[in-house]
Amino acid sequence: MPGTGEVSILAHVLLPLLTAALMTFQDPVGDARGDGGYILPQRPALTEPMLDLRSFSVQTVNQSGRRTMRLIVGLGEIGNPWQAPSGFSANVTDIFVRTSVGGSRTLGDTGLQVRGPGGWQYHLRVTGFGSTLHAAPTEPGGPSVLLAAPTVRVEGTRLVIDTGIPAGRYAYWVTSSVYSPLSSGGVMQPSESTSPLALQAARAGGPSPVDVLASPEDSQAFTAGTLAPVGETRDRQTLTLAGLGLAGLLLTIWATVQVWRRPVV
Repeated sequence: MPGTGEVSILAHVLLPLLTAALMTFQDPVGDARGDGGYILPQRPALTEPMLDLRSFSVQTVNQSGRRTMRLIVGLGEIGNPWQAPSGFSANVTDIFVRTSVGGSRTLGDTGLQVRGPGGWQYHLRVTGFGSTLHAAPTEPGGPSVLLAAPTVRVEGTRLVIDTGIPAGRYAYWVTSSVYSPLSSGGVMQPSESTSPLALQAARAGGPSPVDVLASPEDSQAFTAGTLAPVGETRDRQTLTLAGLGLAGLLLTIWATVQVWRRPVV
């Protein structure tokens, strides 16, 4: 049986690796076609890999003495058809973050709703011409609150997004849409138009994302208009109470062991 020192070393080595593995999510390759029938605009030239979500990773970083969230979106290819100075302009990445109970259940203007309980507290929209971070409305039907913009950089085929969101273990909804400077919010909506400039779909009014972060067998984003989150949300108050309970249990066990060890007089 390993000693206390060995257990401590194993914990320090393995826990960071386990945490990293738990906070990286893969998405199927070659599914950036919406319900399977979306046809991408032909002008400017776009390729499916430019819009294809491949992975989503979460890290915590120190920024100005605060631990905040770094979100990394992997794409099949980085494209810049609109010649943005940032180096990418093919897609719009929307990331909705659930940090606690409650929140908004409408996933912005994507045409999707939250599947399951709860909603989002933060919404990031990342484009090659500027990115935003909003907090959910403080009251039902109210406006979202604009926060300090995230910083975004390109690393290979990944978008590395540093946010001001406090560090934590959260749940996420991630989507990829076609960028258009002529559309509201920069997102091209699908239509029945056969124009080479349009995002063609079998019906108008469908979800705007051409890809969503989801398991291969989950097609409800385009059949039911709902998207399930990845990750987890932890209730800090519940965790604190659980921690106190565990500490009390350990203290009781320790006291019991000390009693057993006392010599019998």
